[in-house]
Amino acid sequence: MQIKEIDKKDFKKVIQYAIKGMHFDEYLKNDFILQVYGRYFWYLEYTNATQVIAAYERDMLLGVLIADMKDEPKPYKSFWKGLYVKIVDGIQNLFFGGGVMPYNEANKEMFARYTEHYNPDGEIRFLAANPDSEIKGVGTYLLNELSMREAGKEIYLFTDTNCTYQFYERRGFERIGEKEIVLELSVNVGLKCLLYRKKL
Repeated sequence: MQIKEIDKKDFKKVIQYAIKGMHFDEYLKNDFILQVYGRYFWYLEYTNATQVIAAYERDMLLGVLIADMKDEPKPYKSFWKGLYVKIVDGIQNLFFGGGVMPYNEANKEMFARYTEHYNPDGEIRFLAANPDSEIKGVGTYLLNELSMREAGKEIYLFTDTNCTYQFYERRGFERIGEKEIVLELSVNVGLKCLLYRKKL
């Protein structure tokens, strides 16, 4: 494995990793809407990144970690990607506002409590590995790279019980927030929002 700059031709692959790994298909049953949301989610994370860390084996993308670190530049900002995010945000709030609101509110509430006691230096916004790859340890490899770059810094991340949150617990992250919610989308989905922290 090696760390490289992510190739833009691999964006479509990362969107599929996110859809599979985060089980978006459990919330959204229409394939077109699923793909639109997957792209929205990727653009949202990518354009807010200060670091995009990609793991490759030769030319095959194995996984990506996106971090947003305090006081670091955001070199991936893009007018068109930002516009796409705003348009989908507007549609989402218009048609599914009541559905996504509990998730956002739960994260805000947990973050407010967290920052009463800690002063974070950054956030892991996205971590996904190729679900079809036989190579193991990609997520750990990406986390280790971030830890080398940002040693001694306090980081946090949001996830939920519909994702593989146990991955973080096995790697020394401390769960410091949790809240049960129901997402009212095309189907009702009950889950628990989670907040984790770690000093790298």
